[in-house]
Amino acid sequence: MENAALLVAIIENAIDGIITIDERGRIETINPAACKLFEYIPEEVIGKNVSMLMPPPDKEQHDEYLHRYQQTGHAHIIGIGREVKGLKKNGSVFPFRLGISQVQYSGRKIYTGFIHDLSREKEAENQLKEYAAHLEELVVERTQSLNATVDALLVAKEEVSLSLEKEKELGLLKSRFVSIASHEFRTPLTSIQLSVSLIEKYAEPFNSSNIVKHVGKIKSAVGNLTSILNDFLSLEKLESGKQEPSYHDFDLVKFAETITEEMQVLAKQNQNIIYQHTGTRSTMRLDQNLLKNCIVNLINNAIKYSGENSFIGFTTEINERECVITISDNGIGIPEADQRHLFEAFFRAHNTGNIPGTGLGLNIVARYTHLMNGTIAFKSEVSQGTLFTITFPIS
Repeated sequence: MENAALLVAIIENAIDGIITIDERGRIETINPAACKLFEYIPEEVIGKNVSMLMPPPDKEQHDEYLHRYQQTGHAHIIGIGREVKGLKKNGSVFPFRLGISQVQYSGRKIYTGFIHDLSREKEAENQLKEYAAHLEELVVERTQSLNATVDALLVAKEEVSLSLEKEKELGLLKSRFVSIASHEFRTPLTSIQLSVSLIEKYAEPFNSSNIVKHVGKIKSAVGNLTSILNDFLSLEKLESGKQEPSYHDFDLVKFAETITEEMQVLAKQNQNIIYQHTGTRSTMRLDQNLLKNCIVNLINNAIKYSGENSFIGFTTEINERECVITISDNGIGIPEADQRHLFEAFFRAHNTGNIPGTGLGLNIVARYTHLMNGTIAFKSEVSQGTLFTITFPIS
């Protein structure tokens, strides 16, 4: 009795559904788990054919299958188990794993079905399949997109290569033109300068202010054009990589004093270039030509952008770590909006007006400074003036 009670308790509390049927397929017992799965109460199914819990075509084939097994003993499910579908009371179908065993009891055969609901597993499996299909679609889309991008990049690469080749050819042509044109212009400019000097000499006896005035204009124009040609030649050498610094030891103070004397001649009326040196040593090792170009360019800008009756500061300093060169003026200054573009080629500040210039000078100064491992910086305020600082490390 105790064993029977235990068995009943186990069946009643089992998680999976358990149904027993007789040899004709009629339901004899059904546990609570099976009732919950099929949504029936025991009274609605006990005594009825188990096929009521099956959807077509299993519903129609069940009795035939059971009869054939009893006649032949050949089992399709009994003792094997397989995945089948069940029919709920509300007409919905759900998947479950069915295992059937045969028991001889009181001289008759009883078939026990063990039902394990697969609804959650199937739902998860379907979601996984949908997700996998979605991923596959994404992979196909991304692959197509990637292939299209690769094709576009290949086309772009060919176009860029072609453009670079054309740009290279244009660059070589431009450099050749600038070099030839600059050298060809020098000859007539030299002739003009010589002729103007002769005119000035022969006109001295006439003491004509008009002659002096126009000769001065010609000299100024020739000087400006020569300066422009020099800038273009310097830029051409830099662009082609031909410009390399040539280092030599020299006396920086004497070097700076000579530049000061030369530039003072070009200064405006009552403009004075004040030179000072700080430090006990004066010898430096740099490229004198490149350095002179930098200093002359900066002093020339100070002269151009400052008025008459003004001072231009020019200082040099050599200490244990570095050589510092500064050129300052109290001229028109550089607008703050223009300062970040100051060292770009062909850039000129918006407040330069009619003051002549190519916009190449500061670009060349910066590049020459960097060629000698130096740095260049500046401070400027509109109408307050500008201070340029060039610094070279002591090697």
